Amino acid sequence: MNIIVLPLVSSSSQQHVKSIDSIADKKDGIHKVSHKLMFEIRLHGFLLWASIGFLMPVGILAIRMSNRQECGTRLKILFYVHVVSQILSLLISTAGAVMSVKNFNNSFNNHHQRLGLALYGIIWLQALTGVLRPCRGSKGRSGWFFAHWLLGTAISILGIINIYTGLRAYHEKTSRSIKPWTIVLTAEISLIAFVYLFQDKWLYIQKQGLILGDESVTPKQQDSSSTEKQKESSSEKC
Repeated sequence: MNIIVLPLVSSSSQQHVKSIDSIADKKDGIHKVSHKLMFEIRLHGFLLWASIGFLMPVGILAIRMSNRQECGTRLKILFYVHVVSQILSLLISTAGAVMSVKNFNNSFNNHHQRLGLALYGIIWLQALTGVLRPCRGSKGRSGWFFAHWLLGTAISILGIINIYTGLRAYHEKTSRSIKPWTIVLTAEISLIAFVYLFQDKWLYIQKQGLILGDESVTPKQQDSSSTEKQKESSSEKC
């Protein structure tokens, strides 16, 4: 009896070991896939942030600064910064879109995927309007400018919203904290908005006499100088 039982025990133990090994192999495979998916999600998020969250705002600020330049080298530099940043933004966002279609489950059952699909279409439409830019002084210039501005504004707003929804989707997928990334993104957007709005006030501040290079002239000093000139003119008449 002992001779018969021992082989049975040994065979059952071997089967148990094999089952444990197969389960471990399956777990290792799942772990490897999850790491790969995690890398792809992070890379997708980085590409879309670099495109819509960084390069596109840089191009917007550059073209906004060029509005104060009448001509010259600085105007050309700002214009080419705008063009190059927008082209890079288009290429990087396209790479992120191809990556999402290839590697992710695109069932379009959440706001992030739906908004991203609409955003990709608007980005390419904006690029097309940039290529078809009419010359200054032509009849269609004003209409083109309004359409280009409207599409750019829509991309900026929808892009920011989609980055936040992407962070939310990342949290739901991985259960990891997104608070640090949300704080950094909000600080970056606030800084960009401040610079964007401050550009309108910069010329106004200069006109008020608060900043005039090395010479500082206040409105009171301007009033006093004007009154002195009036006195001098009246004295000359006498």
